[in-house]
Amino acid sequence: MTHYALAVDVGGTKVEAALVAADGTLLTGSRDRRPTGATATSDELAESVRAVVVHALGALPEGDALVGAGIGSAGPVDLVAGTVSPINLPAWRGYPLRELVTSLAASTLPDAAPVTLRLDGVSLALAEHWVGATQGVDDALAITVSTGVGGGLIVNGRLLSGGTGNAGHIGQIQIADRPAGESAWAATLEVIASGPNVVAWARAQGWQGERGEDLAAGYRDGDPIAVAAVRRSATAVGEAISSVTTLLDLDVAAIGGGFSRVSDDYLDLVRQAVDEAPVNDYARRVRVVRSGLSDESPLVGAAALVWQADLLG
Repeated sequence: MTHYALAVDVGGTKVEAALVAADGTLLTGSRDRRPTGATATSDELAESVRAVVVHALGALPEGDALVGAGIGSAGPVDLVAGTVSPINLPAWRGYPLRELVTSLAASTLPDAAPVTLRLDGVSLALAEHWVGATQGVDDALAITVSTGVGGGLIVNGRLLSGGTGNAGHIGQIQIADRPAGESAWAATLEVIASGPNVVAWARAQGWQGERGEDLAAGYRDGDPIAVAAVRRSATAVGEAISSVTTLLDLDVAAIGGGFSRVSDDYLDLVRQAVDEAPVNDYARRVRVVRSGLSDESPLVGAAALVWQADLLG
């Protein structure tokens, strides 16, 4: 008999589910994806979750069994209530996501099997520690630079969740002066470094491209605005890593996400900022590495909430 964890990942553009074995591999045919998005209604979001969970559970081979379910969600989250309020999904404020997944899986999960909710970036950190680039490292940051910027932390060998479950929300730390007349949001790492926001900044400077792919091409061609935009993003990520490392004395920062591959030297640019930004020398010792996970990482992270439950803080 093979045992699996049900993994559910809820993000700003999609929700996915799959069955994940104890070695971190996805069961072939169990993965499904449905859209979410800022314009989706609460019922539409719930239906997308229902569809992917039903698909994943339907792929469970006869004779095999589930041992629990893990849910990684964009946040903020509320671990006590089991609710989520994703920044990019305005229809969900205090939505009972854990209850929804529990009800969908009730007939398949054994009695008392855990259904664990955590912030998606926190789940990612656990996945990197389990089967990714920070294996064997007791103090590490995992960060994803994509449509948004998320992160999670392993500190003293355990997952750091915080009092409300939102530790690791690195995309919302402020790393710049607030522009006059702007909200605090404008000074955050996510606004400065995430793919769509970098494209928007470049266009405001007169660049004519439309997408991250165009920005990558412009960077390769030496377009000065594209180069400045990519460097601005990487520098912001490096400064954020430096700040977190100064606070927590980290050993490794693993970077993933689609926008982190906008240029071949993106991580080198991040490393340069990490070397230049700290006030204290010890913060320069953090190693910046590429994520060891594939595009399956959000699901592996959700499954890690079950398979690595002994590390939950």
